[in-house]
Amino acid sequence: MVRLDDSQSETKCWLSNDEIDTVEQHARERDWTQEIAIQLMSRVGCRASGVLTASPQGLAWNSEGEYWQLEVRGKNTKGGHKAQRDAYLPEFVKTNLDRYESERNIGAADPYVDFSVATVRRWVREITNEIAEETGNERWNHVSSHDLRRSWATHHLVEKGVAVRVMMEIGGWSSYESIEPYLTKPTPSRIGSEMESAGF
Repeated sequence: MVRLDDSQSETKCWLSNDEIDTVEQHARERDWTQEIAIQLMSRVGCRASGVLTASPQGLAWNSEGEYWQLEVRGKNTKGGHKAQRDAYLPEFVKTNLDRYESERNIGAADPYVDFSVATVRRWVREITNEIAEETGNERWNHVSSHDLRRSWATHHLVEKGVAVRVMMEIGGWSSYESIEPYLTKPTPSRIGSEMESAGF
């Protein structure tokens, strides 16, 4: 079930990997472009605005780290102009981008998602509202585009224990203060696993 915190002015949601899969599936059924947008937010950690900056020419193999990366631009957490970063790109997302680029005849400098930020955010609202209606779980109605990035960050930081400095680099956070809100409470399964391995 979607985890939700509505104790402050902004309602925040966290989706499990299975719930992210559900969002991707609904996006895929609607349109391939929407699936690409969802994956860039939920699997690569882009903000909605960053989705629009991703293009084939920004995709590269990092030979030192032996992984695919994707150049995107987004909010500068220090303030000022948008900042460029090289986001870690999972292999299955890279494969989907390659197929999409080829079949949709996207030029090297053309964005994968050539729509507005408002449109990308609307897609997320429409998809999650559809899921809420299908499942009867009203928590889905609160899920925003930023919750996809939030879920990506929290999954890696809290559930997988990825180093904070690594996440800052691939996620575009310039300070501990800016990434701290993503260090939220662990899921019950993580608590159980940690306590069991600690011998309790």
